[in-house]
Amino acid sequence: MKFTARQIAEILNGDIEGNPEATVSKLSKIEEGEKESLTFLSNPKYTNYIQSTNASICIVNKDFKSEVELTTTLIRVDDSYEAFSKLLEYYNQIKLSKSGIESPSFMSDSVSLGQDCYIGAFSYLGENVKIGDNVKIYPNVYIGDNVEIGNNSILFPGCKVYSESIIGENCVIHGGAIIGADGFGFSPDDQGIYKKVPQIGNVIIKDDVDVGAGTTIDRATLGSTVIHEGVKLDNQIQIAHNVEIGKHTAIAAQTGIAGSTKIGEHCLIGGQVGIVGHVQIGNYVKIQAQTGVGRNVKDKEAIQGSPALGYNDFNKSYVHFKNLPETIKRLNSLEKTIRKNESKS
Repeated sequence: MKFTARQIAEILNGDIEGNPEATVSKLSKIEEGEKESLTFLSNPKYTNYIQSTNASICIVNKDFKSEVELTTTLIRVDDSYEAFSKLLEYYNQIKLSKSGIESPSFMSDSVSLGQDCYIGAFSYLGENVKIGDNVKIYPNVYIGDNVEIGNNSILFPGCKVYSESIIGENCVIHGGAIIGADGFGFSPDDQGIYKKVPQIGNVIIKDDVDVGAGTTIDRATLGSTVIHEGVKLDNQIQIAHNVEIGKHTAIAAQTGIAGSTKIGEHCLIGGQVGIVGHVQIGNYVKIQAQTGVGRNVKDKEAIQGSPALGYNDFNKSYVHFKNLPETIKRLNSLEKTIRKNESKS
């Protein structure tokens, strides 16, 4: 799909300097700009690249001044970074603007399907599924019985949504994610043989949640596993049964959260964090990567280590840890000196 400088300027409410009919069909970084590509200049460190870029159109701030004549067409806006982000969003909307029902796919007769939806090939929609307006379900998606999906949500190829799960509006579920699989519930009998505990709860994902590729969110044993509004989950995260994650918390890849743990709002959790079950994590908590959390965490704490320490305590301790070989060497030398003095006395 091609756009002219005139069309882009209208979208961004910008002013054109150069050829209004210049066309672009792709995006590029300013230092890698090619013909018929669109780029932008925001960071002054990259100003020299605008003189040599081959990009056909470049978005710049209104106060930008060049000391040499430029070959690229400029679109001047108040904030070039914000404008480029807006354009990316616009481009993404066009790219994802699929609609219709592809064949082969299966939908139960009891499915309720909203307007302007897209159902990709080889997708399966079970009994009593309710799909809102403008929902995009890409190929090879499984949606179990009694699932509800809100308006404008996107399910990318290969994700699985088990029965009874509820997904809100404007959510994005990436490929390979599994929503509503059984929680890890087993109980040993007298012989130490594990018997499965039925998992009869569900998963509730509120509005504006992103779930990364390969992430799993287990259904509750009883009640619901709840992911609140605006939560952002990276790839390959494990969220166990009956976990609750508060609004606008962001969690990086390969984190594992054990059952019945409650995480507060606006938390930042780094990659490869492990959190035990049945603990409470407060609001605005920061957990550094590879931390092992085995206790409750108060509001606004920053923690690190395994087991976790206060972030500042960990850094102080780590300074000593790095110096440990030298410290041991000095200690051994001191002990030898003491023994020599004792033998002389």
